[in-house]
Amino acid sequence: MTRTASTSPWEELVTSALLGTDRRTPQSGLTPAGKDAPVALLDAAALHTVRRRAGLRPAARAGGAPSEPAPHDTRRALPEPARRRLVQLLADRAGPTGSGGRRGTAPDLTELLPQWLAAANEHGYRAPASVLPGLLDAARARTDLRPQALEFAGPRGLWLARLNPEWKYALRGGPAGSALPAVDDAEAVRKLWEEGLFAERVALLTALRAHDAGAALALLGTTWSTERAEDRLMFLDSLRAALSDADEPFLEQALSDRSRNVRATAAELLSALPRSALAGRMAARAASCVAIDRSGDAAAAIVVEAPHECDADMQRDGIVPAPPSGRGERSWWLGQLVEAAPLSVWPGRLGGRSAREIVALPVSDDWADELHAAWCRAAARQRDADWSRALLGAPATPPSTGPGTTSPAERSKLLAALPDDERASWVAEFIAAHGLSEAFQLLGVCAVPWAEPLGRAVVDALEIARDAGSYPWSFSGVMGLAERCLSPEEAGRLEVLTATPDDQEDASPGAGSYWSEAFQRLVSTLRLRATMHAELTA
Repeated sequence: MTRTASTSPWEELVTSALLGTDRRTPQSGLTPAGKDAPVALLDAAALHTVRRRAGLRPAARAGGAPSEPAPHDTRRALPEPARRRLVQLLADRAGPTGSGGRRGTAPDLTELLPQWLAAANEHGYRAPASVLPGLLDAARARTDLRPQALEFAGPRGLWLARLNPEWKYALRGGPAGSALPAVDDAEAVRKLWEEGLFAERVALLTALRAHDAGAALALLGTTWSTERAEDRLMFLDSLRAALSDADEPFLEQALSDRSRNVRATAAELLSALPRSALAGRMAARAASCVAIDRSGDAAAAIVVEAPHECDADMQRDGIVPAPPSGRGERSWWLGQLVEAAPLSVWPGRLGGRSAREIVALPVSDDWADELHAAWCRAAARQRDADWSRALLGAPATPPSTGPGTTSPAERSKLLAALPDDERASWVAEFIAAHGLSEAFQLLGVCAVPWAEPLGRAVVDALEIARDAGSYPWSFSGVMGLAERCLSPEEAGRLEVLTATPDDQEDASPGAGSYWSEAFQRLVSTLRLRATMHAELTA
């Protein structure tokens, strides 16, 4: 192997260890002098392991300028029991998580770490300095942890991430965790915006947006033309918070951006503003394609005339001209137009009917699926509760015959537009009527901890599945959600299910003992979650 100037000391040591010191002697100065090569290699590896864990890189030369001290974190200290719990959760993160089969009765600590971080952030705690390396390592390995982990790590975590290339993700993705200037300190805001790291700039824009949306937009405009395309996209996405009609001129300008992704995001944001010019243009286009059939004495029905072309103006407003493979052009264009049109246009266009009445109307020429699917996307984008209810239909209605979509993913988006309590009640009734086979994605959008009717419905459905004699592995996803989302107060009621049931004649061999273990793990996890929250409030 050829040695290069870019080879790091750690890589050099690893290579020597793999090949053997008799075949590959580490570079001069990397190992201590006066010792046998194998012993010297182990000593050097121990030293560099400590440095890596601490996030410290060896200085390039003796007498170099010392690093800036870590910034002060003004948040309150973590209670000692909670600190010990965090150390345990981080130490367990590399352990086996179980992907089916027999998992035993012990809680899966790796799945509790996100919940612990969310609770710690909610209480306003700062991360102990000693856990920062492990926390940054955990977030490097799991992208789902990064927003919460970096928020908890705070300004010291960002400071430490600058010292270790393996943690460079923290400098570009997620909350910066750095101390931001006061939003009314114009000079400090300008300086950080022009000189800060990307993550710092995102955090600054988000904070300023919450304080003064107009000032945030003006700040973004000062550098917009010089930003990279991927950064423009991220900055534009941050405008979703506090989106208002005042953002329309900026977003209209972004419709002409040189990046296709930026143009598409600008069009999506504008379509979420019912009074925007783009929403009006889309409403006019969509309305010209959909109408009530007024001919003859037949019952009212919707007729559809899909667009015959996708002109330049439509493309500027975000309509993608080329359809995916297997999709017709006209249906592709129609779906995009209806999705982007304000839902408020349809009652007036379709005879003054309500959303529920419109969705119930027959649609001619097999356009019903396309039209309803587009309305589902529009309801989810515009977070319209009335249209979402209409398109979801009654929970007991079989998904295959429902008024809107049969897709669990689309249904979950519609549910997200409903208030928390109504969402939980709808999913509870759906599970009671149809079981758990199509409920996983629906459960994922319900507020945590699950409301009482929903929690009871999930447990009842799991008990029914157990009594049917099948193995619990088919329900491992729902069981995992229950471990994270059921109220810890349910632990006592579930205790009775931890006993091993008598084997039934038609049951799968040993299924009862597997279910017993699964419910024991569920109960122990709920009790551990209760303990974790108590430790954070000590």
